[in-house]
Amino acid sequence: MASKTSARKLRTFPLRQNILILLVVVLLASCSGVKDSAPANYSKRWDEIPDAVPEAVKPSRYGNPDSYEVFGKTYHVKESSEGFRQKGIASWYGNKFHGQRTSSGEEYDMYAMTAAHKTLPIPVYVEVTNIDNGRVAIVKVNDRGPFHPGRIIDLSYAAATKLGVAQTGTANVSIRVVSSAGEKNRRRSDAIVESPADEDGKLYVQVAAFATEENALQQLGKLQSEGFSDVRLHTESKKGKAVYRVRIGPLPSDHVAKTVLGQLKKNNHRNLKILRY
Repeated sequence: MASKTSARKLRTFPLRQNILILLVVVLLASCSGVKDSAPANYSKRWDEIPDAVPEAVKPSRYGNPDSYEVFGKTYHVKESSEGFRQKGIASWYGNKFHGQRTSSGEEYDMYAMTAAHKTLPIPVYVEVTNIDNGRVAIVKVNDRGPFHPGRIIDLSYAAATKLGVAQTGTANVSIRVVSSAGEKNRRRSDAIVESPADEDGKLYVQVAAFATEENALQQLGKLQSEGFSDVRLHTESKKGKAVYRVRIGPLPSDHVAKTVLGQLKKNNHRNLKILRY
């Protein structure tokens, strides 16, 4: 993030030099020694926070130079994000940068679902999976960083809360670029052949129900490690107590639901149900 630099002053430079100056200012500010902190009175539960919605975007005028240097290391911005995947450590940033300019020129909002990455062209949308607890979120990458060894993505406070990283500070994650809002729901196990969606309602396969969120998240992570996609945690209240249901879906047809059911049985999952809403 950067201290606010006047647009009038920046316009006195050629575009390429303008971009590099803005990026350097942003990166220097993000590397300053002031301690970061979480917002006070943030009341949203992780499962109440909506994902960022991927949409077609043009490359930012700022933040996409061919290369830039931080702490003596040169980073080369990718020409394309297509098919990009990565595993590493996620961290988060909050109050210290809230309201300041990001590398893309947008204002940083710690309550929005955004993130920073060192080399992806910006803006771009990525799906982040917390390998430690199985939570998944989609964020918009509009900033540069983090520049600590081993860390691959810096999450906004809202994104970190949704993924369970705000509580731990860092987490092991995998990320992949998504190009449209529907891509996440189209991704299935290779063994499943999709057919046109039923119009009667949404289909899910319920794998298990738990009284504690911790046990549900462990099951969710196990299913993802087995290669299942679209694994979701549904939280319900039953007689005043929370029930955490682990489900796969929505699925496009009865055929796909039965295929998923068969795969789960092969993996020794029991007490399975196909649900329609």
